[in-house]
Amino acid sequence: MTTKLIGLISIVLISFLVTWTDRDYIATDEDAVRQAVLDYVEGVYEVDPTRIERSVHPDLAKTGFHRRQGQTGYTQGRMSYEALLDVAKSYNKEKKLPPDAPKKIEIYEVLDQTASIKLTAYWGIDYMHLAKIDGKWMIVNVMWQSDPVKE
Repeated sequence: MTTKLIGLISIVLISFLVTWTDRDYIATDEDAVRQAVLDYVEGVYEVDPTRIERSVHPDLAKTGFHRRQGQTGYTQGRMSYEALLDVAKSYNKEKKLPPDAPKKIEIYEVLDQTASIKLTAYWGIDYMHLAKIDGKWMIVNVMWQSDPVKE
């Protein structure tokens, strides 16, 4: 064999292995669900609304309960997809979040079309439902609350 032919075969084999390895790494639905949730939380932490756009469905239903400073009860609020994009543009614009702000993801269940997870973030706890829409995992429902008061 000539040196050129060996080089060509080597390039083809390396390309195949790289492609196969990348596909295998992101192949599982659980990996894709985890990535969608990371895009959501890191989109807010890193002031990157493009990560929200790729991980959250425009029909998002988000309801939350937060405690205002000095109050004893929770206040309920709703957030639209557009409002979440605005939050991602400004929440950490001043870089006030600690570098180790929590982003713990607990995957409860991933089925072939839906998934359920819990995210512990700087602002509290998010319970999320994701759906596989056109082959892509998207966040469609979020129920959250700020951290419970320690007694």
